[in-house]
Amino acid sequence: MNKKRSFWERLTGSVHEEEYEETKKVSVTVKGARDKKPDNNWIEEENEEAELAIDVYQTPTDIVVQTMTAGVKPEDLEISVARDMITIKGHREESRTIDEDNYFSKELYWGRFSRTISLPAEVEPEEVEATEKHGLLTIKIRKVDKEKKNNIRVRSI
Repeated sequence: MNKKRSFWERLTGSVHEEEYEETKKVSVTVKGARDKKPDNNWIEEENEEAELAIDVYQTPTDIVVQTMTAGVKPEDLEISVARDMITIKGHREESRTIDEDNYFSKELYWGRFSRTISLPAEVEPEEVEATEKHGLLTIKIRKVDKEKKNNIRVRSI
């Protein structure tokens, strides 16, 4: 079963119960296997982007999207908003140079990530505010005011 892992699964190292049971069935004990270090490379998948975990909620005037982007510089984030969709892309760089043999556990995700979602209401793509505080990215997008009316005055020429 070759399934794309979510950002949360990569971050926590968790697996689905079905996948765990399947892995248990095919596990084979090899003589001398306990002398080897466990292979932690299952997290690293080349040329693949992780998927961000997000919260989306609304206020009377805005749609709010929140996600954790700790360790990502603001200039490494790209946010694009359309009337009915938002895309968040970024890159978390690993600055450490530690030999793989010296790791006991390697669960943090480093590399490219993205998330595209359909928004629950039509929004104004020009009226967006993005802030980051302590690794929490908050994006507020103004909803289209369908009740807004504009009275037009006719001029005589």
